[in-house]
Amino acid sequence: MSGKELYENPLISRYASREMAAIFSADKKFSVWRRLWIALAEAERELGLPIDEEQIAEMKRFADDINYEDAERREAETRHDVMSHVYAYGLQCPKAKPIIHLGATSAYVGDNTDILVMREALELLRRKLLGLMETLSRFALRHRRLPTLGFTHFQAAQLTTVGKRAALWLQDFYFDYMDIAHRQSLLPLLGVKGTTGTQASFLELFDGDGEKVKKLEALVAAKMGAQNTVPLSGQTYSRKIDAHVLDLLSGIAQSAHKMTNDIRLLQHLKEVEEPFERDQIGSSAMAYKRNPMRSERVASLARYVIRTASAAADTTAAQWFERTLDDSAGRRLYIPQSFLGADAILDLCGNICEGLVVRERVIHNRIMSELPFIATENILMEAVKRGGDRQELHEKIRRHSMEAGAAVKDEGLPNDLLERIAGDPAFRISEDEIGRLLSPADYVGRSAEQTEEFIRDFIEPILEANRDHIAKAARLRV
Repeated sequence: MSGKELYENPLISRYASREMAAIFSADKKFSVWRRLWIALAEAERELGLPIDEEQIAEMKRFADDINYEDAERREAETRHDVMSHVYAYGLQCPKAKPIIHLGATSAYVGDNTDILVMREALELLRRKLLGLMETLSRFALRHRRLPTLGFTHFQAAQLTTVGKRAALWLQDFYFDYMDIAHRQSLLPLLGVKGTTGTQASFLELFDGDGEKVKKLEALVAAKMGAQNTVPLSGQTYSRKIDAHVLDLLSGIAQSAHKMTNDIRLLQHLKEVEEPFERDQIGSSAMAYKRNPMRSERVASLARYVIRTASAAADTTAAQWFERTLDDSAGRRLYIPQSFLGADAILDLCGNICEGLVVRERVIHNRIMSELPFIATENILMEAVKRGGDRQELHEKIRRHSMEAGAAVKDEGLPNDLLERIAGDPAFRISEDEIGRLLSPADYVGRSAEQTEEFIRDFIEPILEANRDHIAKAARLRV
């Protein structure tokens, strides 16, 4: 069989990076299991159990040489994955066989591995977030003074700048980055807890010496590069930890979805476009089209990641007492697939933001078509300074605006609001004088300064502190 006649996961074959896929591979999982068994044996030996150096050396020799066929054959008989790998490891390590997994339960390797793998995956996402933040910072600063029409309810509102809008996207990813950095520092191992979390089996091994059991857990955690373990557990760590982690991934997806939705709308307006390669085909039927396929792909993947987070919440709520096994199959799906989805999203976002195209003339033309309405407040203030009645003038502007808007929408005529105002003697202001109130740069407030201050005070310190850890924008496979 070539494999093409079987379903393949598109997160791996099309979207996510090889690096993230490797983190959730079988080789990674089972080599970490073996590292955990080695750490447990070493710690037990250091605390006085009869385990010798030769046994540990034998275990280390086969740490990355997984005999899958032996494990799979055994699992077909026993229906137990952990004990099948204990058996397979024992075949390779006959001297160490009696002490592999000593005192432990399945969750010792399963849960501790899940945490270690999620830590590594979070670090990869953190580096990709840094890369995206750097790219968006450059874009925001480059266009911080370029006026553009702001939208509320997707209706024309006061002006902002292209850079300020990008800084809003950047701020969402900044929040995601801070959440990940915080969660990384807190993500604990299960540790060495035993069948129901009481550490009874280890207490038995050490003849009732509770201090040695506590030292055992600390030693194992240190050997696995972890600083902390959960203070309490049943057989497994609380599945609330999974829910917290998937909430982080959902947060990234939410930020990406919002940004790429904005880009899709801007591309419809022909103001800002995602990159479009020379030989790229936008439509199989309409050759002229430049569809925002990257942004649409982000939106699609983001909705998947956002919704998958609820599966972890459901599992957390549904666990019985010290453990049930109805979490197992689901966690094998939603934990890796959420990470793979978030990874693909960040790669896509980095690629999009590296190549955003800004159409300044289109942006300017749209501003000028709406600026007469936006400028009415400044015109009102100027007319009041010249002796006009504010309430009377406000009502006149309202009526002139409605009439001009109707002419534009109903008859397709140019916006003649300013001519109407200039021709109304109540305003005591000429068309030339009104024209001097129509510089777009006068209507963007502190957009440029806000963008500069945010990037200087919040983003640049993070980028500088992590200069050696910033991931480069990925090349897309499809």
